[in-house]
Amino acid sequence: MVEPIRIPTRAFSFDNSFARSLEGFYVTWQGAEAPQPRIVLFNDALADKLGLSLDTQDVVLAEILAGSRVAEGSEPIAMAYAGHQFGGFSPQLGDGRALLLGEVLDKDGNRFDIHLKGSGPTPFSRGGDGKAVLGPVLREYIMGEAMHALGIPTTRALAAVTTGEQIRRQGLKPGAVLARVASSHIRVGTFQFFAARGAWDSLTKLADYTITRHYPDLMDKENRYLAFFQAVADRQARLIAQWMQVGFIHGVMNTDNMAISGETIDYGPCAFMDQYDPQTVFSSIDRQGRYAYANQPQAGQWNLARFAETLVPLIAPDDHNRAAEMLTDALSDYMATYKQAWLSGMGRKIGLFAASGRDTALIQILLGTLQGEKVDFTQFFRRLGNSLSGEEGKAGLLALFEDPESIASWLAEWHTRLADETRPLETIARDMAQVNPLYIPRNHMVEQALQEAEDFGDFRAVRRLLEVVSHPYDEREGLEAFARPAPSDFGPFVTYCGT
Repeated sequence: MVEPIRIPTRAFSFDNSFARSLEGFYVTWQGAEAPQPRIVLFNDALADKLGLSLDTQDVVLAEILAGSRVAEGSEPIAMAYAGHQFGGFSPQLGDGRALLLGEVLDKDGNRFDIHLKGSGPTPFSRGGDGKAVLGPVLREYIMGEAMHALGIPTTRALAAVTTGEQIRRQGLKPGAVLARVASSHIRVGTFQFFAARGAWDSLTKLADYTITRHYPDLMDKENRYLAFFQAVADRQARLIAQWMQVGFIHGVMNTDNMAISGETIDYGPCAFMDQYDPQTVFSSIDRQGRYAYANQPQAGQWNLARFAETLVPLIAPDDHNRAAEMLTDALSDYMATYKQAWLSGMGRKIGLFAASGRDTALIQILLGTLQGEKVDFTQFFRRLGNSLSGEEGKAGLLALFEDPESIASWLAEWHTRLADETRPLETIARDMAQVNPLYIPRNHMVEQALQEAEDFGDFRAVRRLLEVVSHPYDEREGLEAFARPAPSDFGPFVTYCGT
């Protein structure tokens, strides 16, 4: 291990509770040497929130964020976990190309991990090179910041660092490391790792640590482990409902990619849907559509069932059948919570302050029409609100349809339903504009920006896209191109993990 480097005061003040509390749950490690690390993107707003004062021109800081150097107070570790990947169980995965540098407390005392992705091989690499390339690093940076701006719980990027080396991925690509921030990197797969080994003492220790860190109000519950499962399931249900409401497709919802904190993690081959189609898949490795847009709620439930299996001995050590019954009941609550969160969110998208069960059919009929007419998902909901402002807005909405008559009867029924709202139409339109984004990371825009960065080292398009999607609801002059769907000659669009 290289001697820790002292960096400027207030740069990092690590407090590494995971490493301190859970010895044996990780391997102490250091990242590979980066020939020429350089910070190419830095998230000043996130750094300020975390109370960090960092000099992005400092070569030592670039080395730290690439994994080559160890900052004072940092205890870099590769975390152990297992996971079901596309339904198949791997008892040992772990951080094969990642390192947890440590934890910091923000200005409000909230704890966050600082974690590197692409910092080189670890004992969990399984023969891989442990590296990342620039394109996927920038994709995760953009997607995480877009999701944050949309109000969706997510990991975020602190920095993107190029390493000065070329990595072989469908040709040679610039190497890069993503420095990301999360409430933690504890996953369903972390619990599976110890359950698969029958290490119940370790599992209990992990559960108590996780509850204390993420769900502290549950520690005094009579059956805190059952309450813990219920709380995790509740967060996942609400998270996935939010994904569905903006047309986000994660792409690789394996159990090792489901964070116990309820944050979106490990973006990989993700993308936002353009034309509405519930069977949309972008990921090159999801050949059967397991994680297609419409399958995400069920995939979340399946992952939670695997999580539940790990908790059985903790919930009722002497009566596993009883524990399974209680967990099964809690798992059914997940889908009920999801459906209510989905209905509430979709209701707000069409201007309903408090959607009820009677509105489900109205929303489902709308989605069927959008699918049949191949209408852009994001544009439709934004223009639907605009249509309340007059004939010009209505014309803009109808222009999305090859057959405008296909939506006519639905619009009439919608206006009838809006009459039940106690708010004026102007207020409804304003409320809709606050939940229906105008700007998302459009796939063709993302690909163009990544290509310019990878091929020419030009990050202007990436920075511009980040600025636009960081304010997704505010219409601004000169940004019309960012609100348009891909041109007809773009596609079929495929995303890749980058591993």
